[in-house]
Amino acid sequence: MAAERIGIYPGTFDPITLGHADIIRRGAKLVDRLIIGVTTNPSKNPMFSPDERMAMVAREVADMGIDNVEVVGFNALLMKFARKQNAAVIVRGLRAVADFEYEYQMAGMNQQIDDDIETVFLMADVSLQPIASKLVKEIALFGGDIAPFVSATVRDDVVRRVEGLGQLGDY
Repeated sequence: MAAERIGIYPGTFDPITLGHADIIRRGAKLVDRLIIGVTTNPSKNPMFSPDERMAMVAREVADMGIDNVEVVGFNALLMKFARKQNAAVIVRGLRAVADFEYEYQMAGMNQQIDDDIETVFLMADVSLQPIASKLVKEIALFGGDIAPFVSATVRDDVVRRVEGLGQLGDY
């Protein structure tokens, strides 16, 4: 029997978008088990805590009905986390050329750290390419409608958080 093929899809998922969900759905087809690695990245100025993001991602995965996906939090070098999880593949989504340049550099660095773990790039669905968590948060902070970019439950989470921050902008 062949060894279980494990993939890691890392990110901050602050918040998880329809673009992330698309990569999760498609990435889960490539491996026996896909681990969504929810990481901390203070430089991204997160709206949600790591625990809130993990719960949000787990809820979205459950709603998708995908049974070979697991959500795990981590705060370490990606390749160390991948080794600890016995992963063979890192799954990354690409939206645009700018993503490719960054991800290509990261894949090269990761290969230098552990060349037994491959990076696989999945192009975002054309309809989802412009979606970025950073922009979703910005739109929400200025009172815009984020419904086209996130699930209804994530939209509610973001709207509640923005209202709680008391920073809702308007013109």
